Amino acid sequence: MSEAKIVIDGREISSSQTPYIIAELSANHNGKLETALKIIDEAAEAGADAVKLQTYRPETITLDSDADDFKIKGGLWDGRTLYELYEEAHMPWEWHKPLFERARERGITIFSSPFDTTAVDLLEELGAPAYKIASFEAVDLPLIEYVARTGKPMIISTGMADAEEIREAIDAARGAGCKQLAILHCVSGYPAPAEDYNLRTIVDMQQRFGLVTGLSDHTLDNTTAIASVVLGASIIEKHFTLDRSGGGPDDSFSLEPEDLKALCRDSKTAWRALGEVNYGRKSSEQGNALFRRSLYFVNDIKAGHVISGEDVRSVRPGFGLAPKHLKAVVGKVATHDISRNSPVREEDFR
Repeated sequence: MSEAKIVIDGREISSSQTPYIIAELSANHNGKLETALKIIDEAAEAGADAVKLQTYRPETITLDSDADDFKIKGGLWDGRTLYELYEEAHMPWEWHKPLFERARERGITIFSSPFDTTAVDLLEELGAPAYKIASFEAVDLPLIEYVARTGKPMIISTGMADAEEIREAIDAARGAGCKQLAILHCVSGYPAPAEDYNLRTIVDMQQRFGLVTGLSDHTLDNTTAIASVVLGASIIEKHFTLDRSGGGPDDSFSLEPEDLKALCRDSKTAWRALGEVNYGRKSSEQGNALFRRSLYFVNDIKAGHVISGEDVRSVRPGFGLAPKHLKAVVGKVATHDISRNSPVREEDFR
């Protein structure tokens, strides 16, 4: 079976490449274009591969109603209506062009999560190289099909979706022509506790669906994300902000610049540490091999002497025969005079 891979903006994403790090800008612009531009600058500076937006208007994602169905109960946004939340959080559409331009100036890939077909149309006009389907939209198969028909790579987050719903989303994407598809294991809690993540699911997802698989991580630090690399995550998405105490809807569970820099660095270290199955001596061990134990003569010995167990010891360094040869040495006859503290060699006895 060939290795699953996709390519976004010229960057291959697969298990044979370092993890693809996505900085999710989300609502962390806090209503200021300047803040959104600065977030892109900082994401590029931190070494992220991509920055991701969310493209919707409040009226394209919900209804302007204060009926009970539309009120948030509990959690981070308790008591607010969906319309109020999305009115505050949405990215004004006129910002998208300058944000795309800034990202291209800084050499960082930019794409977005569209929440309806008009958002896809806008992003197509801007030349988005890929699309992300948010967890809450993973059940919106018509939207997935519309995105698939662009022919661009697609990443689907699977928070709250069961295995059947994930399969339905994949089939919808494939059926509408998507050739490059990835899925992200996700827990749609804001924030989400690490113990909810059940990261072993990533391994099962890879085996079950045969796609590039990653993690959309809503925990408060990088531990879960780094651990996911060991289990095969090829993509890591984290919310990103300039200041976690900034007061925006998503700020409190987002990474700050130094955190993102650490994620970019440490995820690559974890990936490199995986390597391959290898029982051979590693390059960093070569010099230290001299300090392994080996056999040394501890007495002066004359030619013709029968070597006893009192004449030989296993000590460091490793210039003599390996300790496993001790029984083959004891009882043999010395072929020449030997000085104490000399390494035992095959030519020393017969």
